[in-house]
Amino acid sequence: MTTLDDIRLLLADDLRRLNDIIEHTLHSDTELMNSIVTRYLATKGKQLRPMLTLLSGRLFGQVNERILYAGAAIELLHNASLIHDDVIDQARQRRGVETISSVWSNHVAVLVGDFFVTGALRCAVKARDARVLESLAQMGGDLSLGEINQYDNARNRNIDEDTYLSIIGKKTASLFESCVAVGGYVNNGPEEQVQALCQYARLLGLAFQIKDDTFDYYDDTTVGKPTGNDLREGKITLPLIYALNRTDLPEHQAMRTLAHKEQLNAADIATLVEWAKRAGGIDYANATMQRLRREADTLLDIFPASDTVEAFRQIFCYIIDRNI
Repeated sequence: MTTLDDIRLLLADDLRRLNDIIEHTLHSDTELMNSIVTRYLATKGKQLRPMLTLLSGRLFGQVNERILYAGAAIELLHNASLIHDDVIDQARQRRGVETISSVWSNHVAVLVGDFFVTGALRCAVKARDARVLESLAQMGGDLSLGEINQYDNARNRNIDEDTYLSIIGKKTASLFESCVAVGGYVNNGPEEQVQALCQYARLLGLAFQIKDDTFDYYDDTTVGKPTGNDLREGKITLPLIYALNRTDLPEHQAMRTLAHKEQLNAADIATLVEWAKRAGGIDYANATMQRLRREADTLLDIFPASDTVEAFRQIFCYIIDRNI
């Protein structure tokens, strides 16, 4: 079976070239900016999104410089959003490293995030395809709208499954879609196939966020963040949404009333977390991810069998099987 490490090895040379483009794009004549950028780029994470762009390029032809610039553009805009998110969330760490805002200040972090945005635009222009710029603009707007919709619903504590899927479709899945779209655009992939791959990526992004949200229901020593953190911020995610709709269970109304309290304390959060588990919320989330994977597999069936198609399938398996 192909693993994520196998895929990363397959793409190693292109990933290195893409990362070189990012580093070169972010280099400036300002010593402080260079110091912050170098420190930030030292921890790259798993780089799933650049991998998706490179695989898309391979699916429709060869990975060329234009695809590398398109992938770099998306990665830069994605990281800009993470830097800004850390300011909003007052996060002290990301990927085990202190955030820019915690080391310097919110003011500096916002400026660095903005600098990443300008780098994304410069790379998108060098992809020499207006559709790349259009995809980048659409993605940036969706990321913002997804976050603002989540904030609005968190204030009202009024959310159902359709609303939840709409929110994560914008705040997470839109980024995955853009990753594969630009690879198809630059290599002039057939429209029907590019759209099928975009739909695959949307399902992948939905599953990615659902999996992330299930981590909120487990001990923080396992997943690296406080249990119930989403609830603490007013976010009701799929496991609890499902549990709160279990009208067949006697605790149903009491749990709904508790979930809609204006301010949840630690005991309230612990009660809701355990309720979501007992009522089958985690099982439902897992079943939903498996359904999304089956739909994605069907979409990939239109492509001839290849190592690249298999890599797309295995990335989906990795997303829903990962522990962090």
